[in-house]
Amino acid sequence: MSSFKAIRIDKADKGTTAALVQFDEAELMEGDVTVRVEWSTLNYKDGLALTGKSPVVRRFPMIAGIDFAGTVESSTNPNWKAGDKVIGNGWGMGETHLGAYAEKVRVKGDWLVRLPDGISARDAMAIGTAGYTAMLSVLALENHGLKPADGPVVVTGAAGGVGSVAIAVLSKLGYHVIASTGRTSEEGYLKGLGAAEIIDRNELSAPGKPLAKERWAGGIDSVGSTTLANLLASTKYRGAIAACGLAGGMDLPSSVAPFILRGVCLLGIDSVMAPIELRKAAWARLSTDLDSGKLAEITQEIALDQVIEAGARVLAGQVRGRIVVKIG
Repeated sequence: MSSFKAIRIDKADKGTTAALVQFDEAELMEGDVTVRVEWSTLNYKDGLALTGKSPVVRRFPMIAGIDFAGTVESSTNPNWKAGDKVIGNGWGMGETHLGAYAEKVRVKGDWLVRLPDGISARDAMAIGTAGYTAMLSVLALENHGLKPADGPVVVTGAAGGVGSVAIAVLSKLGYHVIASTGRTSEEGYLKGLGAAEIIDRNELSAPGKPLAKERWAGGIDSVGSTTLANLLASTKYRGAIAACGLAGGMDLPSSVAPFILRGVCLLGIDSVMAPIELRKAAWARLSTDLDSGKLAEITQEIALDQVIEAGARVLAGQVRGRIVVKIG
């Protein structure tokens, strides 16, 4: 195909515009592997790019989308051949490199991970960057030494993509999971994923004390700002919080008290530029530690022409769990 369907973002007089268009294959960027995209997904960052609410996109025109799963069409990279099933996420796709909301992508082969046995391309995108980030967070907590016997773990933004997968994985691993959400109507959904307790996010979103009562041994936070500060203040001695998002803001109005009085650790989680071996480890663990039945329960499917509207709903907090996008 000399042209293909893609969601293109362009610079406008005021902000940006996003539209489903025909994109010329000759305009694809450099790379040694071309992939026929079959599935993508919708993440919070995708919502920011599609709506222009944040300057995520740094090159124009841009094809949006930071995640894809598909089949290699052609390759000059020795690690990949036509017919290989692959996953791509991060590395600036949808930001500085033409992204995944398209029927074709061309990328560096070093960015790709082989689709694990036991995970379909659709399920890989039901997991997507959100689920992969949740698993990177779990791996970081485990590397810190956290074990289920150490006490409860807290997950913020619990009904979102990262939170939903984090709860499902942590509960399967045997942790007592406390889910923090602004959507307490989702209690049944969250307990179905494995949450043992539900708390209202308002408990964590107001300014608190530098040190509070010890409540959890660890946690995964996708909110940031005051919520993260309060998580740290309530973390048990030598516990750790993995920070992987900023839905509540980029600031961190905390103090050094949790770090120097309780030995608490703040673990930064970057999914975009994570080294390939860590990516492989995360995807391998997702193939064994995420219940496929629970994944199906948290996933809804849309078509490429529904992505722009859905991006606005993600930012408005109107989407629970994961959205997969059928491309090919």
